[in-house]
Amino acid sequence: MTAGMNKPILSAGSCAGDEWSGGLARLMMENFDQRFEEYSSGNEEKAEDPKETGASNSGEGLDFLLDFWVQKYLVEYVGEGGSKIKFVTGREGSGKSYFLRRFSERAKGLGYVTVQFSAKDVWLNDFREIYFEILRQCDLEQCVRGCAREVIRRMGFDPDEIPEGQTFMDYLASQGQADGITKRELRQELKTMFLQNPLMDNNFALALSLMTGGILGHPMLEDANREILLGWLRGDRSIKLSLLRSLGLSPSRITKYNARYMLRSLSEVIRLGGFKGLLVAIDDLDILQSKMGSDTIRYTKLRREDTYESIRQLIDDIDSCRGMMFVFAFDRVLLDNENAGIKAYQALWMRIQNEIVSERFNRFIDIADLDSLAYQEYTPAYLVKMSEEFGGRTITEAEAKEILTASRQGGIGVPELVRRAAESAPDVEGDILAAVLQNDSRTNDSRGILPEETAGPRKGEGAVL
Repeated sequence: MTAGMNKPILSAGSCAGDEWSGGLARLMMENFDQRFEEYSSGNEEKAEDPKETGASNSGEGLDFLLDFWVQKYLVEYVGEGGSKIKFVTGREGSGKSYFLRRFSERAKGLGYVTVQFSAKDVWLNDFREIYFEILRQCDLEQCVRGCAREVIRRMGFDPDEIPEGQTFMDYLASQGQADGITKRELRQELKTMFLQNPLMDNNFALALSLMTGGILGHPMLEDANREILLGWLRGDRSIKLSLLRSLGLSPSRITKYNARYMLRSLSEVIRLGGFKGLLVAIDDLDILQSKMGSDTIRYTKLRREDTYESIRQLIDDIDSCRGMMFVFAFDRVLLDNENAGIKAYQALWMRIQNEIVSERFNRFIDIADLDSLAYQEYTPAYLVKMSEEFGGRTITEAEAKEILTASRQGGIGVPELVRRAAESAPDVEGDILAAVLQNDSRTNDSRGILPEETAGPRKGEGAVL
């Protein structure tokens, strides 16, 4: 505590001579000092526990940003009920996809449900498609089973004591407790968890309440009706609206206008099901400005602006969600292109631009530039260690220094230059610069940037705050 903080804010004199008020003020300040010291001490202990935070504690190179985001967002802010959107950018080969995968792995280790996909595979202009892809990658039925276990705990029972193959109601019947009062209490718990939850859409809440009740054994849910509910949640157009009405749901479909509320509901179910939260990583956002597009997706100007508007709406609504984090990754060209890039859509740019620019890399910043991170945190020793993970030769420290110099002048990120150097054998010793810059066409094929990135399909490589 500093001297300024130990000085009472209120004194007996400032309370118009009232001794009782003065004593109360001093007591309040004493309690404040004690609580502040306890809070500071608790935070220091928490930050130093790598088992709890999942941090590697290295803080070197890419981990300088990665460890910070894991601690400040996954462990603390989002883990305690907040929600956040982040963006990761950089030149081609700067390690964006690798960063997303590492961040997703750390999130999964902390108990998050993680979703990763590329903008090359999923249309982003219709938020309904984003919701359906997130739902597809989530194990919804596992979340529902987790909700059922939570209901059992709230009723004062241990879900682990229920024999396999029995429902909760079967177990209660074997104990002679399956009476009308217990059933009414069970229905009330389902109503409190879902139908009275202000973060859930009414139709979504009713569907999950019925599915959870089906697992518990009351109210009973037939398999055919369960498939109807699952089909509706997944956007199956073959589900007739009249079938929803027979189950008590409003006869409406999931659209681009209510999909964000469905996602908020899904995030809440994930938390109720025992998970820490939901992390969504979306890669290759720079396809929005590309005239070539991918094999299946190419954005017109209208679709591009719809995507920017969709992200803008997500940013505005994110504070109404709980335990959810988005991370978008894109090539720096999406910032540099003033006609088709993010800056062309002012409603979005005004919300995410970095208003304060510092010479030091700001880890709280909403748009994290991995090139700026490399200039500050990548050392020759770190690049040497990075080259060992590519499976080729280990570069020398002199070569690493030359790569750091070359990266400031070219259009390729440091990790890709290291990968090329590790896979190259220069004819002239020390002529590393010419070796790493040759065969530029290889970059478009690898784009994985860091170790293991070149393996596996592009689909599913991605996550944002």
